[in-house]
Amino acid sequence: MKSLLLYLSGSEGFKRFLTRFKSFNKVTRRFVAGEELEEAVEAIRELNRQSISASFDHLGESIKVESETEEEVREYLRVFDRINENALDSNASIKLTQLGLDIDRELCYRNVRAVVEAAGRYNNFVRIDMEDSPRTDSTIEIFSRLRREFDNVGIVIQSYLYRSEKDIESLLEMGARIRLCKGAYNEPDSAAFPDKADTDANYIRLMQTLLGSGIYHAIATHDEKMISATRQFAAERGIGPDRFEFQMLYGVRRDLQEQLVAEGYRMRVYVPYGRFWYPYFMRRLAERPANLWFVLKNVLKG
Repeated sequence: MKSLLLYLSGSEGFKRFLTRFKSFNKVTRRFVAGEELEEAVEAIRELNRQSISASFDHLGESIKVESETEEEVREYLRVFDRINENALDSNASIKLTQLGLDIDRELCYRNVRAVVEAAGRYNNFVRIDMEDSPRTDSTIEIFSRLRREFDNVGIVIQSYLYRSEKDIESLLEMGARIRLCKGAYNEPDSAAFPDKADTDANYIRLMQTLLGSGIYHAIATHDEKMISATRQFAAERGIGPDRFEFQMLYGVRRDLQEQLVAEGYRMRVYVPYGRFWYPYFMRRLAERPANLWFVLKNVLKG
């Protein structure tokens, strides 16, 4: 099912079929704030009222036209302006293929640098997302160049990749702030653990390494077993809830988000918005079967 959904995430024909259903379009709003920046601003304002931090995520990836990457830079400059104007508790997340990685690495670097520099003027932070494994080396290389110049940039590591333990070791040496997640791309067995149990076990090992480093990291998961393991390890090591944060996705496990905040943990929610919502939405369905049944149930109601 996961492989099928990931395949369909690249199908324009299936997208056209689904968007014929008004009920489908309505249910996507549970997971995507909207297509416009102001809709994301309002969603984040509501999260902040619940003592939840946020991260703007302008949806878009695999851009092949240089002028479109420049528009992405301008969009993120607008994001930081809106954060400042509205006093929002939020940072921003970017994908390198939004900013030209598939066109030219130096173009991408210049674009990302412009975003990170702009964020710094507002004393804000940029997280570079990790995409599929063929792009891991390039992502780490660009991040490493930026980290030598800026403190306000972080990176994501995926526990389903075999290489992640060594990557974390080298990233920690440069003081990197890391967001740990499981991974959402359809990877070959040669690059990633094929079994969920192995991915989970690696997630826990990597989480323990991160929390033990003394650097402020993000533990991104909706899996209650991973959350329990994190809480237990932090308690055993005397690591206070102010020394790391949990992260989740907009519309996913809202009950758990609120519960963790009530218990004194820091929570940040990634808030996606933009016209290119379909691949993102399909990957969210692939990650968690409960999301798929939620969507099907509501579409059938419509």
